[in-house]
Amino acid sequence: MEIKVLGPGCSNCKRVEKVVTEALNELNIEAKISKVTDFKDIASFGVMSTPGLVVNGEVKLSGKVPSLEEVKTLLQ
Repeated sequence: MEIKVLGPGCSNCKRVEKVVTEALNELNIEAKISKVTDFKDIASFGVMSTPGLVVNGEVKLSGKVPSLEEVKTLLQ
């Protein structure tokens, strides 16, 4: 599984990364997590509001920090 956290590195982006890591640990899923901070690259996903979350090339959410339960649902 490949996960990308989209955002400039703001506090919300860091929270998304933390929640994703926590969800992966709870679900016992291995994944590669990377950060996309360049606005041009973020826009290439069609995301105009950060933070964003991309799982295996598919945009799962943008513009909010999801709860742990939301992320767990997105990853299953």
